[in-house]
Formats: sequence, structure tokens, C-alpha cells
Amino acid sequence: MKKNKEITSILYKGLFVFWCALAISCSSDSPVEETGEEPEKPTSPEEPEEPEEPVAAKVYTVDNITDTYYDVAGVENIANWGPYNVHDPSVIKVGNTYYCYNTDVSFGSEVRPGIQIRKSEDLINWEWIGWAFSGLPAKGAAYIRSKGGTPFQALWAPYVMKVGEEYRLYYSLSSSTGRLSTMGLATSDNPEGPWVEKDLVVSSEPGGAVQTNAIDPSVVVTPEGEHWFYYGSAYDGIYKLKLNPETGLAANPGDKGSRVAQRGFTNGIVNGNIEGPEVIYNEDQNKYYMFIAYDWLQTKYNVRVGRSDSPDGPFYDYNGLDINTEEDNGPMILAPYRFDEHSGWQGVSHPGVFKDDSGQYYMAHQGRPGENSFFMVLHVRKIHWTEDGWPLVSPERFANVAQTAINKEDLVGNYEQIIFGYTVTPGYADEQRYPDFQNSIDLTLNADGSINSNANDVWSYDAPWLTLNFGDGTFVDKLYVERGRDWENEVESTILLSGLNNEGTAIWGKKIN
Repeated sequence: MKKNKEITSILYKGLFVFWCALAISCSSDSPVEETGEEPEKPTSPEEPEEPEEPVAAKVYTVDNITDTYYDVAGVENIANWGPYNVHDPSVIKVGNTYYCYNTDVSFGSEVRPGIQIRKSEDLINWEWIGWAFSGLPAKGAAYIRSKGGTPFQALWAPYVMKVGEEYRLYYSLSSSTGRLSTMGLATSDNPEGPWVEKDLVVSSEPGGAVQTNAIDPSVVVTPEGEHWFYYGSAYDGIYKLKLNPETGLAANPGDKGSRVAQRGFTNGIVNGNIEGPEVIYNEDQNKYYMFIAYDWLQTKYNVRVGRSDSPDGPFYDYNGLDINTEEDNGPMILAPYRFDEHSGWQGVSHPGVFKDDSGQYYMAHQGRPGENSFFMVLHVRKIHWTEDGWPLVSPERFANVAQTAINKEDLVGNYEQIIFGYTVTPGYADEQRYPDFQNSIDLTLNADGSINSNANDVWSYDAPWLTLNFGDGTFVDKLYVERGRDWENEVESTILLSGLNNEGTAIWGKKIN
């Protein structure tokens, strides 16, 4: 991306935190002017005292997880946070336990830095473990200071993986000086730590050669054992480089990589942020998938996907376009949405993709309720794959609902349907103030095979795929059918639909009666 196109916002992420009396609630900053001046020192201490933790932790179920959580929001209730105060999650399964690592955030109070750790055996009840670090990692903080900056008192957007018997945890540390950021690596022989900082992987600074912001790491391992590293936020898009598999550091010390994805522009202004790449290799599809976060994290945050035959790229979108061109890409498989009688969920991106022992993939991400977008709740959704190899995400959060057989007769009835449209709002936080909710509409599947009240619109079912044919093929929706919880209406089990239409637009549905 061209630098003169990018510097459109002066909003510092860290300063936003202090203005709002919140701990930082995001994983990356919008581009800021690179003045080279040392920013004002943050008001929070570098190593604040840890609050005394409650003795007993709350047990969370699908029946007591709420959209807001005033009663446990503060750091004095940290042991009861469970699925709350989660942003930019990275999840790994170890034995029967899932571990979640995320950005240092808290609603309504400041929280010490260190990367938060939780664990769960069912992806619903999350138990607070603690922090990976006792404060800011020494090498990361030293780098920021060596360049005349002051590090933020928070670590962002971690990425966790296991290599042999070693656990590797990558962290992001930034500052209020534009593009002055670094990503480091820590290792442990236990997912709960202790973690030992090893070294810095990639750093960025203002001025000099064009480079993206060095935050938001992700790693993919090829079948041949190569390790590829992806990162970036705003500025020059998403970058990739090779790692040394033995060390987890750059194969060529000092290598900052090359760009592999970027955004489009409208009238010379970037269409919005691009950050948080998550890359996986799906052996069943024999392809590499890059999940990317678009737009501003508190409002329009959404998930796009590209795929490639090589970890080196190029990655292509649904229409066969290289995602490293100045165009926005699809499919957009998750975006701010609102079912009936609910305030909606916004900020639903920065995906963490993982799988269980059976090969079932999931996506973890934060959700911010429409009624108050400063709350941050962990969402986990099942990922399904279209017959031509594109990922879909369930319209509802995972609730471990039994997957009993669904017959054609079961599908007859009324649904709430969401068709994921998108409106471009160029810019960052100042411009993207509204989430652009995709609202549900009514859908009826009739027993005679017609849709709604139009006999020319028809549906058919070949489990697990439901096909909706509108206008003699003008639009054809191919939807995966499953059972799941209706979280908005507190219904234990209903029928859920997720898929793409013939234009690559994501379609959701849930049966209401």
C-alpha cells in the first residue's frame, strides 16, 4: 500500500484506552503520523500490583453466559472472568484440554500486562489460569525504548503452537509511535508455563523502507516441516516470511518478509484496516487458508478468507483474485450481525482457528454486544467446508448440541435468515463508527418445496446440504444443515444453516418454529 494513502487516522490505540478508562481492548492500531517524537508516558505503572483473586471460580454453562458482565468485569473478579474480557484469542488443544491465550484487556478497569491464559475441556466453561509473563517481556520492551518510544502496558494478539515437546508463544508489543512495534517468542514445556522469552522475531519502526506494522503473528507448518510466519496490521498489509523450525525465529535474521495481502482503496483512501492473519493448512483440502480481519475492531470488524496451494502464496479469493492487489476480497464469512429481539454482535473478528482430535475445525473470536461494544466475550464457532473447499462458520456459538439426524420434514418451518452484505466505509476508527449490522429477515420453507410465498422459488435437501433456488437460478444458496443452540432465544436445540450463494455471499439461518 502507498504510504500517503494510509495515514488517514491519528487515533492511537493506547491513548484510546486511557480516554475510555479501559484496559486496551484491541489488537492493532490504525496508522498514525510517524513523528519520531517520544510519546507521553502512559499513566499506568509498568508492573501494577496483582489484585487478590477470589478463592472459588464461577462455573460457566450455556445458561449463565451473558452478553454483558458488569458483575465480574473488574480485575478484583479476575478468577471469574471465564469467557469474558477476551480479545484476539489463540487456542490450542493439549490432551483433553483447550488453552486460550489472548490480548491483555478488561472492561472498566486497567489490567496488568502479560497475556491472559484460560483453559476449558468443553469450549464453554473457561477457567482463568493467569498470565504468561509477569510483566512486559524484557527484550520486546527494550526494543521499543531503544527507538525512543514507550511501550504500551499491554501485550496483544498472541499466537500459540506446539513443536515437538516445546510450546511456543508469540507475542505482540507496540507503542503510540506509529509502526514502532515488535513480535517476540517465548517457550515452555507446559502450556500453563512458566514461559521464557527467547528473542524477537520481527520488528518495525517509523521511517525507512516500507513495511507493515509488526504485530498479529501466525504460523503454519507445511507437511514437509517448513514453518511460515504471517503478521501485520494496517500500513502495508499482511506479510509472510520463513522461520527456522528449530528456533522458531526468522530463518534469515533481520528478514521482515514480503507482502501477501492488502486492502482496496476508494478515492485514494484505504477501505479500512487489514490485520490479524490466521493461516492453516487443511490436509483434506490440500490447501492453505488465510483468515484475515478487515475494518475497525470495535465496529465493522469482519473475517475474509483467501486460499493457496503454497504457504508462499499467492492466496486467491472466491472470484480467483490475488488478495495482494488493491481490491477488497471475499468471501466474508463472518461480520457484525443481528438476529431478531437481540442487540446484535459487532467486532466479530481477529479469528483464531484450531481443530479437535476428530479433525473438526473451530473459529474463536471476540464478540462485542450491540448494547455496549466495550464488553468482549469469547465466541467459538464450528467451521464447515463447502463442497468446493471454502470455509463456513456456524451462525451460533458452539454449545455441544447433539447432532441427531435431520430429515427433510424437519426443515419445514420458519427461519431467521441473514444475508451478509457489505458497505465500504473508507478509513479507520473515526470513519467506521457504526457496525453495519447485517439484520435477519424472515424465511419460510414450505412442505411443498416452495420458499416463502413464491412458488417459483424452491428448496431441496440432500443431507447435510440444503439448496435454496431463487428466481430459476438467479441466486442459489447451498447451506450446511446442523443442530445448534439458539443463543438469542435460549432454545437448547434448533436447526442452523450456513453456506454461500453462487456469488460467494455468506448466508445464515436458524429455525424459530
